[in-house]
Amino acid sequence: MVSKNSPAKHKKTLTFSDRLLEWFDIHGRHDLPWQHPRSAYRVWLSEIMLQQTQVKTVIPYFNRFMQRFPTIQALAKAELDDVLHLWTGLGYYARARNLHKAAIQMCAQHACEFPRNFDDAIALPGIGRSTAGAILAQAFEQPFAILDGNVKRVLTRYQAIAGWPGQKQIEDQLWKIAESYTPQKCVSDYTQAIMDLGATLCTRSQPDCSRCPVAEDCAARLTDTVSRYPGSKPKKVKPLRTTTMLVASHNGHVYLERRPEAGIWGGLWSFPEIEGQAAAWCEDRLGGRVMQVEAWQVLRHSFSHYDLDIQPIAVRVDAPLSKVADNVGAMWHPLGNELRGGIAAPVNRLLEKLKNVTHD
Repeated sequence: MVSKNSPAKHKKTLTFSDRLLEWFDIHGRHDLPWQHPRSAYRVWLSEIMLQQTQVKTVIPYFNRFMQRFPTIQALAKAELDDVLHLWTGLGYYARARNLHKAAIQMCAQHACEFPRNFDDAIALPGIGRSTAGAILAQAFEQPFAILDGNVKRVLTRYQAIAGWPGQKQIEDQLWKIAESYTPQKCVSDYTQAIMDLGATLCTRSQPDCSRCPVAEDCAARLTDTVSRYPGSKPKKVKPLRTTTMLVASHNGHVYLERRPEAGIWGGLWSFPEIEGQAAAWCEDRLGGRVMQVEAWQVLRHSFSHYDLDIQPIAVRVDAPLSKVADNVGAMWHPLGNELRGGIAAPVNRLLEKLKNVTHD
């Protein structure tokens, strides 16, 4: 006979959130840099950086960002080039542009403070329902639910909800479950706990059910179907696009242009994409003649919705630097100097290759 004070009896009376919080006290992550202190600004920055990016990758970026922009006001006053420069390598650069815009908006409308009202928070650029909930819960202990990728995985397994969680009907169902489990107290710890559970135990592959605090009534575990959840996104063949980039160099400098804010790599410095002959383009745009032309190996870069094949055409130009000196959207950049501004990964790879070729 089990006494009413036995561990087994006690465990069964605990709610989903109770068990998660007990587990978090012992096994959760308590030393993440944005937790000390857990201010709204630090939580907001971490939540934006953590979108599509793992914690271990984010931490050094977060620390450098906080050192350079310690307050919302400092971020709002910064040049976008400086923001994008610190973001270089994290990818999904729209996050950085929206971060900067949101800081400016907060200083204009909320005295450079993150708003405590949900509608005001979700009105900021780059902040959706889950991100707003995560910030308000962790920074202000407001009982808002979250539904990021980790939480979706935990809930679809716990409730054995079939189908792709990105489908609206299933996502709506998950929101209701997430809200029903979110406690009224200890919300910041609970929010971190459910994210930690998905990130450390209830992982995409090889989940560790033996250590899970809610395994005893997890529907997927009880039916030995954990691997079925969450359902996969319907596969589509990604289209392949092509472009030609001009890698023009002159006297130890390389020609770069700032990309428009709309579209891929918005606001970043890049090699110009050209059509037609490289020599004609250089003579028209740079005012000089081409001394040497070389087609480099095609470079493939994958985005979430398509693949891009980049054909680099390296040219050495006899061109005066003054041709683009007054154009804020273009410049001749010294190859040995650090670039002030953001730069996309494939462009950076081509820059490194140009440095090696130049030094050979």
